[in-house]
Amino acid sequence: MAATAAVPAAAQEAGTLADVKAKGFIQCGVSTGLAGFAFTDASGEWDGFDVAFCRATAAAVFGDPKAIKFTPTTGKTRFTALASGEVDILYRNTTWTLSRDVDLKFTFLGVNYYDGQGFMVRKDLGVKSAKELDGATVCIQTGTTTELNLADYFRANNMSYEPVPIETNAEAQQKYLSNACDVYTTDASGLAATRATFEKPGEHAILPEIISKEPLGPLVRHGDDGWGDIGRWVMNALIIAEEKGITAANVEEMATSSTDPEVKRLLGSEGNYGEMLGLDKLWAVHAIKAGGNYGEIFEKHIGEATAIGLSRGLNQLWSKGGILYAPPFR
Repeated sequence: MAATAAVPAAAQEAGTLADVKAKGFIQCGVSTGLAGFAFTDASGEWDGFDVAFCRATAAAVFGDPKAIKFTPTTGKTRFTALASGEVDILYRNTTWTLSRDVDLKFTFLGVNYYDGQGFMVRKDLGVKSAKELDGATVCIQTGTTTELNLADYFRANNMSYEPVPIETNAEAQQKYLSNACDVYTTDASGLAATRATFEKPGEHAILPEIISKEPLGPLVRHGDDGWGDIGRWVMNALIIAEEKGITAANVEEMATSSTDPEVKRLLGSEGNYGEMLGLDKLWAVHAIKAGGNYGEIFEKHIGEATAIGLSRGLNQLWSKGGILYAPPFR
């Protein structure tokens, strides 16, 4: 009986990776468009922080970061797209919660961005604190934890508000700029990304209050453990690479010259870790070469030198004052 019961799970674990390899690309669910995180550039190519993790996963599996297709999803459609098999992995600024993990039956693979919900207002409103927002109209994406956090925060502070429901960040931006709402609330990183696209970003303020924990990361379907292991360890590999000073430029050289035991294991010169994942021994080399280590990806797409202008904060390495931490590679 035990052996019989194990067959479906094993078949499913093998199934997604086998299906991905058979079709020759990964189908990655992303946002419909969020500056710095997932957007299409002038040539129509997808780019951004979340997109870079998708491409690293494709590189690990195929040795080619372009072996990927992107499916834009909204707050409402993202979970249906993953559950139905329309996408193989979801990288869409999605918060890890108990109900999504247990009730919706998704497996979160870790956290690639530690965030929290904030509020953005026009400076000419004269508002300095979220506790001054009683009676405000608030643009809010439906089907998100943001919607629930907003209700909790206003109730706890004995304030009222009028929700202005929106489905995409582009719709929120349009309504906010046309004064259809006084306030836009979402993850603080999303507010910074949205403000960066405004013609006059300096006319808008992100209020100091952060009202929630929003651990954002990739997810797969429950029971898809083998496929989930690949997504999880690609992300961990990029974090470990930053810890060890491995970059897109030096990864191939370090794969042959490093004497650090963990680097040797990570980059395939020692052990059979690729085989454990169903990949070749250079999978992490390919993943790192695709877009760099975690720090390189952060700084290129959303860091302080970009229009988004985010500091590392909690997303700094644990050894440098943040909480970004990967399990040992051994």
